[in-house]
Order: sequence, then C-alpha cells, then structure tokens
Amino acid sequence: MADIALQPRAARPQIREATAWDQLRTNRNWLGFWFMMPAMAFLIFFLAYPLGLGIWISFTDAKIGRPGEFIGVENYEWLSGDTIFWLSVFNTLLYTFVASAIKFAIGLYLALLLNENMPFKAMLRALVLIPFIVPTVLSALAFWWIFDSQFSIISWSLRQMGLITQNINFLGDVTWARICVIFANIWRGVPFVAITLLAGLQTVQPSLYEAATLDGASKWEMFRFITYPLLTPIIAVVMTFSVLFTFTDFQLIWAMTRGGPVNATHLMATLSYQRAIIAGQLGEGAAISSAMIPFLLAAIMVSWFGLQRRKWQQGENND
Repeated sequence: MADIALQPRAARPQIREATAWDQLRTNRNWLGFWFMMPAMAFLIFFLAYPLGLGIWISFTDAKIGRPGEFIGVENYEWLSGDTIFWLSVFNTLLYTFVASAIKFAIGLYLALLLNENMPFKAMLRALVLIPFIVPTVLSALAFWWIFDSQFSIISWSLRQMGLITQNINFLGDVTWARICVIFANIWRGVPFVAITLLAGLQTVQPSLYEAATLDGASKWEMFRFITYPLLTPIIAVVMTFSVLFTFTDFQLIWAMTRGGPVNATHLMATLSYQRAIIAGQLGEGAAISSAMIPFLLAAIMVSWFGLQRRKWQQGENND
C-alpha cells in the first residue's frame, strides 16, 4: 500500500466506474428491470400511447379525414346534455352490476361444486370452460339466432307447449333486449369466475376443514369462517377483472343488438364506436371513451384499497 501511495498520480491504477453491463451481471434488480423492458415497451406503445391520444382527441373537433383543432371541453359539455349518452351510462352501470353479481354467485357455486370429490370431475371442469373458449362474436351470433323474433328456438318451444300464441320479440322489446344481452354476458363470463375461484379453493388447506369438522362446524360455518375469508383476496381480484371486462364489453352487444332497440342496449363502448367510426365524429367518440376512465379507476381503487385491509387479506377485522 505504501508503494502505491508513493507512485506518481499518473501511475496509480484507475478505478473504473461500473457500467450498466457490470450492474446487470452483479445486480439482480437490474436483471429484473431489463426483463421487464419488453413488457413496458408493449404497454407504452399499445396501451399508454393510444389512451393518451384518445384523451387528446376528445379535446378536439377531429373527424374522419380531418385532424381537427383544440376546442377544450366542448365535447364534454355537449355530452352533458345528450340524453342518449346518459342512457348509455345507465345501461352500462345496469349491465355491469347485474351481470357481475350473477356471474359471481353462479361462479362461486360452480367452484365449490367442482372442488368436491365427484365422478368425471376433470371432464366437468373442461365443459365449464367451453363458453369462455368460444370466440365472443360466435357466441353473440348464436344468441342472436336463439333470440331471433322469427326463428327463436325458445319461442318455438313455448308455442309447441301451448304457453304462447305468437313469437316473443326478444331483441325488439326494451326490457327483453336488456335481459337477453345480460344473459349472454353471464353465460360467457361465468367460466372465468368459476375456474379462477376454483384455483383459489385448491390453496385452502384440508386440515382446516378437518379441524372444523372435529369442532362440530356445519357446512355453512366452514364456508363462512374458513372458505370465504381465505378466498376473499382472490374474489376481489377476479371480480375487478370481471367488472372491467363487463363495463368495456363491445363485441357481444354490437353483434347482437347494435345498441337497439331505441338505444336500450347501447353501452358507452358501443355508443363511442357509433359516434366516432360510423358517424365520423372522432372527437365526440373519444370523449365518450374518456368518460369511461373514472368508472374504471373507481372499480380498480375499490379492489386496491380493499386488498390493503387486514380483514380482506386475513379474514379479520381491523383493530
């Protein structure tokens, strides 16, 4: 050490600063960062950029074939007085709430049923997935034929049994049209909820049920105090995704009803498409799409803050 100190400054060995490649080889955090780069690039170019561009277009009077100029919040002021827009907001909330609640109830029941020891359990699990595997448009076309005013198998069956004298106009009546599209969404969305909750049930230790059985607990008590508390974090996640998918549904509605009759099944997503692409009012359509963001953020925040609470994570009350 003394010899190095006596050497001239120019002759001393220079300490090279660590480069990014050196940190990559020695620091696991850097390695994780580089592995995340492709996913980050994908999210930026295909999600963040279109979202930002859509928000910007909502503040312009852009039309198809014309870029448009900045007009501030005029599109939003126009929508605030648009009765069809508010009807689409009501339809979207009704569609999302009813469909998500029923999907959760049926999905939870199927998950509990498929978690039991029963014959042909593997085959039944595969059959449950079929509605989710079938492409959305094909499902919508199938339901369109099922609910057709002239060729509906439901109307034909009821007429054969003598319960009705003429076909039911399922997709031409306001109430029936809403019921039909909600039913179609439930049929398609239940498998996602059921299989995800079933995966969560597989993580519950059987010893907990055995101990509860020795204590004389009933089936309901085991579900209430063991299954549900341990399954709650998974329920929060799966229902958040279910709400997001249902709220932004487009293919099912557009293929079945085009938003009719008299805008009774128009969701915000379908109305945005109609105004922006079909009518050519890109700015107005983008404003409708941007108006969906607060609702989606609210759904995400409910799940996020709920998961931070101990009673969601451990099945306990906050003390």
